[in-house]
Amino acid sequence: MQGKQLRKLEAELWRAADQLRANSKLTATEYSMPVLGLIFLRHAYNRFLKVKGQVEKTLPVHPQRGRRALTKKDFEEQNSMFLPEKTQFAYLVSLPESADIGEAIDNAMKLIEDEYENLKGVLPKNFSIFSKDLLRELLRIFNKEVLQKAEGDLFGKIYEYFLNKFAMTGAQEGGEFFTPMSLVQTIVNVIEPDHGIVFDPACGSAGMFVQTGYFIESEGLRPADKVTFYGQEKAELNTKLAKMNLAVHGLEGNIQEGNTFYEDRHNLVGKADFVMANPPFNVDGVDKSKDSVKKDSRLILDDKVNLPKNDNANYLWIQYFYNYLKPTGRAGFVMASSASDAGHSEKDIREKLVKTGAVDVMMAIGNNFFYTRSLPCTLWFFDRTKEKDKKKRNKLLMLDARKIYRKVTSKVNDFSPEQLQNLICIVNLYRGNAKKFESTVKSYLQTSADLSKETGKATAELQKQLQKVLKTVSDFAIKYSKENKKAKAFVETFNIIETQSIYEQQNKLIVETRKVKVDIEVLENIAHSCKALRKPQDKVIKQLLDGIAAAIKEHQLNKNKDWKELNLREQLDEIKALQQKLSGNPEEEELGLLYDTEYFYKQAHWLMSRFSEGVYQDVEGLCKMVTQKEIEEKDWSLSPGRYVGIDITTDGDFDYEERLNEIHMELDGLNEEAIELAKIISENYKELAV
Repeated sequence: MQGKQLRKLEAELWRAADQLRANSKLTATEYSMPVLGLIFLRHAYNRFLKVKGQVEKTLPVHPQRGRRALTKKDFEEQNSMFLPEKTQFAYLVSLPESADIGEAIDNAMKLIEDEYENLKGVLPKNFSIFSKDLLRELLRIFNKEVLQKAEGDLFGKIYEYFLNKFAMTGAQEGGEFFTPMSLVQTIVNVIEPDHGIVFDPACGSAGMFVQTGYFIESEGLRPADKVTFYGQEKAELNTKLAKMNLAVHGLEGNIQEGNTFYEDRHNLVGKADFVMANPPFNVDGVDKSKDSVKKDSRLILDDKVNLPKNDNANYLWIQYFYNYLKPTGRAGFVMASSASDAGHSEKDIREKLVKTGAVDVMMAIGNNFFYTRSLPCTLWFFDRTKEKDKKKRNKLLMLDARKIYRKVTSKVNDFSPEQLQNLICIVNLYRGNAKKFESTVKSYLQTSADLSKETGKATAELQKQLQKVLKTVSDFAIKYSKENKKAKAFVETFNIIETQSIYEQQNKLIVETRKVKVDIEVLENIAHSCKALRKPQDKVIKQLLDGIAAAIKEHQLNKNKDWKELNLREQLDEIKALQQKLSGNPEEEELGLLYDTEYFYKQAHWLMSRFSEGVYQDVEGLCKMVTQKEIEEKDWSLSPGRYVGIDITTDGDFDYEERLNEIHMELDGLNEEAIELAKIISENYKELAV
């Protein structure tokens, strides 16, 4: 399923499910696990049916006994669950009206847990909190035809989408169980976990493992053959979410419940090939007087335990991540920005870490990447292979990505896929690998060239339809005005539409796209033409449609026989469809060909203008390769902003109008919060008055 179709389906499912939640008067917390449980059942059933069909074709047929019966082992060999009849989605959907549907779903969950030890006590079994009607509606929603036919990892993505949405609605305390996708993908793509032991000691809902699975599959390999996942999570609910998330994605992992500050459930010090985590920031309740903390082998950087004097636990986590690694291991984790400059004993620990040579990349991330907190953060990356490399151990990359983001809502930012790729390209160039940069630029240019051809064809067709409709309507208006003296303004309505300049711009773009090739200068001209055409073309179409609508109303043209015979509806619908294809649909947040063609050129230009030779170089305001001496001069600070400087040049790629729109979105969000706050104050005042 293509990205746009998937986004539509996800949004449709969420709207339907969330509407049911609202009608049930349940809190997001009460509602989240049961809904995720139903997605789990639906996905497991889809995989079951697919494997069943494949395996049955290969089963031997005995002359007397017929085909051998399917076994649980048959399914497990194909990385699928075996589902007893009463756990299958089709069985639950077809239950009679009189059946206790809540009890049936609870039973289905118990039967699956009986079959699979790793899911024992994990699946939700509180469906009795829903009414029968509500449950049947939920089952119906997740039994849509498009979901019955879904293949691949569609349900994994839907599951992640629902986790995301529940995090945004505050379904879990602090939203800690869900790390924003952009940050997880960035960590995975920087450390490239493709073998051995992958460990997350604060695993939440196992997002790091899921993205690692995608990363390995993108290389054409099977995660089960390459890596072993180990996770630890403090909260029981989050541990269950993690196990369900792995199962939904067809992954296996050893997830243990335990407080990482006091327990090392997997005993992986010095054994992990990769460590990834988004630990809770600024935790100040750790009891450092306990022997398990004072004598913790995970806190040794030299010959002694490095216990931070500050109550803040950030530097406990940072040391854990370093010490879990093998001498060849890599780590990537999210950390509060304040940790990069923390003083006193924390500065001493940071100095020791830098001197090991293992600190590889520091990446500053801007505000609003988390759903429940707006503060910025920093991504830290360790690479312990650098420690024994005399050339590399003295250097690390400072990357300030605070100005790089995409506006998702007035309160949430993320990286677009291309922004993420661009950041990964910079890291690869710093490591001396130009292949990623070259393939990414080539991909952008090829995509822009392919889109250019499609844009040219759609523009030519739109021009043809516009000319046809305008002539038809203008001819009718002239004829009608001769018969009706009050209709002279009807003629003027279409005479004032500035079509000539639009036709010239369209022709320019059409000619350019016919000569398109994968060349930065050719595509630059096309990109400029696309940008120049978007608004004037939309304005002409609006004038045409508004003029026709006004004339129909003013002159009651729907009753006019000659007007009816023009049969304009289909032609106008085609113009609207072509306009949407070229300009997009703002209501559904879809961008059209004119935007996309320009956008992919701009991504190639962004990289090539900063790294013109295809090799790493420092870029003011963006990135700088620094030495340990430079870090010492800045009091061992690891804040990228203190090194990269400020870019005071005007960025030709900056779209001021787009930024103004984002500011308006932010203002809308603040206004909403202000109204909500005013209501709370008003209600509190009333209570006080009583």
